[in-house]
Amino acid sequence: MNIELVPVDVSEKEILRNLLEKYDYEFSQYDQRDVNNLGLYGYDYLDYYWTEEGRHAFFIKVDGKLAGFVMINTYFEVEAATDHTVAEFFVMHKYRGRGVGRYAAFRVFDMFPGKWQLKRHPKNLGSVHFWNKIVSEYTGGDFIYMPSHPQAQYDDGTLGDVFIFESPSKAPQTKG
Repeated sequence: MNIELVPVDVSEKEILRNLLEKYDYEFSQYDQRDVNNLGLYGYDYLDYYWTEEGRHAFFIKVDGKLAGFVMINTYFEVEAATDHTVAEFFVMHKYRGRGVGRYAAFRVFDMFPGKWQLKRHPKNLGSVHFWNKIVSEYTGGDFIYMPSHPQAQYDDGTLGDVFIFESPSKAPQTKG
């Protein structure tokens, strides 16, 4: 199995927009968001990924096929000095439990050295288990965990859990 992180070109914006709808549909069971009058969730910040510095979007591909995406930016969730934030992270069901998400997370952390923030919804138990394992394994247990942080509120009023951790400046090459 060949796993890759591929930068999303502006010409592929509609593909990412389509995947974001699938992601938001799945996530709506946790944050209780409704669709708009067109039956879409929408993603207000999508265009900024090609116009603002510090925003990066990647497709996750497995054997050349779309398997998900990773979006990062520099907008922190909680007031803490950090360099990068995981804005969105999605692996389609077919590819879960096969190391795809682990590879993508480790790879993006390696690509952008520095201090990271990552917010997760505590009701999304799959995400809770995934990020507990990933952050702990990636950092060797060296991270800050802030459960139910008042600055990390979701649309449904739930307070998000936040991880803060560091990726090394000279990270080893991630293996897939």
